[in-house]
Amino acid sequence: YIVGSALENEFLHIETVPFLQWHLHRYGRSYGDKRDVYKRPDAKNNQSYNAQAADRDMVYCFCFAPSGETLGKQQVRLPPTLKTLKSCIDGPFKNLQGMAKENLANQLFKRFATEISGTHVG
Repeated sequence: YIVGSALENEFLHIETVPFLQWHLHRYGRSYGDKRDVYKRPDAKNNQSYNAQAADRDMVYCFCFAPSGETLGKQQVRLPPTLKTLKSCIDGPFKNLQGMAKENLANQLFKRFATEISGTHVG
């Protein structure tokens, strides 16, 4: 998704590097969106950044290469419906039942809907 979206917006994928091999890996990590306002990483080992462990994170490098052409309609893959999420029986839903399962489905659906709308950024 990351590389495909970049290509649709005229960015060339240069390389992907494991985060800990990146020369700036010691700098404080951030979310890059509105969560940074209230959830800043601390200076020691990025302990408050909990989105992904540094040893499993990747850095994607791109170069903007505008063609001068008008971009076509963006290919957006819609998230699963609430009905689909409520019917899941694997992953985080594997051991959940009743209200716990419904609450997780509602939380994920709300998150997906927010992210696809673009309101999670900025």
